[in-house]
Amino acid sequence: MNSLDWVVLIGYFGVMVGIGLWSHKRVDNVSDFFTAGGKMPWWLSGISHHMSGYSAVMFTGYAAIAYQYGITSYVTWSFPIAIGIAIGANLFAPRLNRVRSKLKVASPLEYLKNRYNLPTQQALAWSGVLLKIVDVGAKWAAIATLLSIFTGVSLNQGILITGVVTAIYCTVGGLWADALTELGQFIIQFIAGIAMLIAVLNELDGFSTFWTVWDDLPDSHHEPTVGPYTLIFLLAYLFIKTFEYNGGMWNQAQRYMATDSAHSAKRSARLSAVLWFVWPLVLFFPMWVAPLIIKTDKPADSYAQMAEHLLPHGLLGLVIVGFFSHTMAMCSSDANAIAAVVTRDIMPAIFTSVREWSSRTGLLAARYTTLLFLALSMAIATQVNSDFFGDIITVVIKWVAGLMGPIAIPLMLGMLRAFRKSGPTAALVSWALGLVAFYLVNYPINDAIDGGVNLEYQISVPLAVSLVLFIVVGYIKPEDTPERDAILASLNSDDDGPGSAGAALSEPEQGAAGQKSVAGATD
Repeated sequence: MNSLDWVVLIGYFGVMVGIGLWSHKRVDNVSDFFTAGGKMPWWLSGISHHMSGYSAVMFTGYAAIAYQYGITSYVTWSFPIAIGIAIGANLFAPRLNRVRSKLKVASPLEYLKNRYNLPTQQALAWSGVLLKIVDVGAKWAAIATLLSIFTGVSLNQGILITGVVTAIYCTVGGLWADALTELGQFIIQFIAGIAMLIAVLNELDGFSTFWTVWDDLPDSHHEPTVGPYTLIFLLAYLFIKTFEYNGGMWNQAQRYMATDSAHSAKRSARLSAVLWFVWPLVLFFPMWVAPLIIKTDKPADSYAQMAEHLLPHGLLGLVIVGFFSHTMAMCSSDANAIAAVVTRDIMPAIFTSVREWSSRTGLLAARYTTLLFLALSMAIATQVNSDFFGDIITVVIKWVAGLMGPIAIPLMLGMLRAFRKSGPTAALVSWALGLVAFYLVNYPINDAIDGGVNLEYQISVPLAVSLVLFIVVGYIKPEDTPERDAILASLNSDDDGPGSAGAALSEPEQGAAGQKSVAGATD
């Protein structure tokens, strides 16, 4: 990097902070901070949903997969995510919007107090928060690794720089700041991605590279499934990502909740699905042909090394900004979602005084909680490459994909009429034994089998166990009640519109709703 690249990078950080400060004017209460007051346009929600779904891990961990195996990086990653979001556009997106508009809540988990009970909500909340601290820690480590390659700063310095900038804009501006910075980040990433693609084409055979390059690459590079990324892995990943990217990742649920109606939430999901189908192809192509341009014994560094080799200064800085954009988008949106769960779900269950907080106090608590989460995840990031956690891609694929299922199943299926008989017992049993299944498959059983358990089973067995138990226990011990049926009826009705469904909840109404929910859950 030279001075021009530094100007681009510092300028980017400045713009992100500026957007956060501007968004501050749009945040008057907790509803604005966590769900944009239900006023976010569908197209902004869709772009935000897409951008908050992946990070610089794509340019490190998935760059390594692309360098080693080729197109399977797309076929077994972004393609199943796109399919999963397309499925969820009708199944989950509108219902998540009604969670906010009909049940008057500001957190994706807040409705679980009445849908199940308080212990169920707390179990999902606490386990999800702990998982996300590790997940976001891996994202910080990924972007700090890239920053170290380009600038020479240490891993910890890179974590501190990116974390502090993200903390400023997402703490000040809430979900509005997240979405608007993600829009800016998408534009930057679009320019940077196209620039990198053109540079690669110019280095090889021009436009004809798209169809001539495959003869020069290893045969495995144009196999859709190869190595550990098998057809079973693809199906398992589709199974998992359908839950994860439709709300199992709470920040994704917030994007649907933030739109003005269920119809807008559907449109948001469809836009995100289209972007997941198309945009990763642009980003992945340079990674697929990287072996023809550079030789490296560190595949995770291949994209960064190629950028340094091909791009002039200024454009190099823009590509580096593109790396930052994805990670900061995901980390800031995760921070906002976690703060919502902590302040709206966990703290009221522990401290009764929280239910009496004023609008100003609740907003301050939301901001302090966001800062605390970011600080903890940054601390974890310094240890993400330790023997305990394994490397970055292991944390992201194995830990997050494997543990997300048991947390997501009660949350997502709890909104569907087909699972009305599955109550708190089914939810808690499926959650607990799903976590046990993750531990057994990934550690004792994995260690006992020669060669270990295949990756597809490590990540899919916990979700499968949770799914089966959620259904079976629901039929063995049905716990449907008129109150729970009423919740399901409201989430599955189609009388949505900007006037009623999109109305933001005032702070006193939110407080009253929260008190009623907690009281009802503890009866």
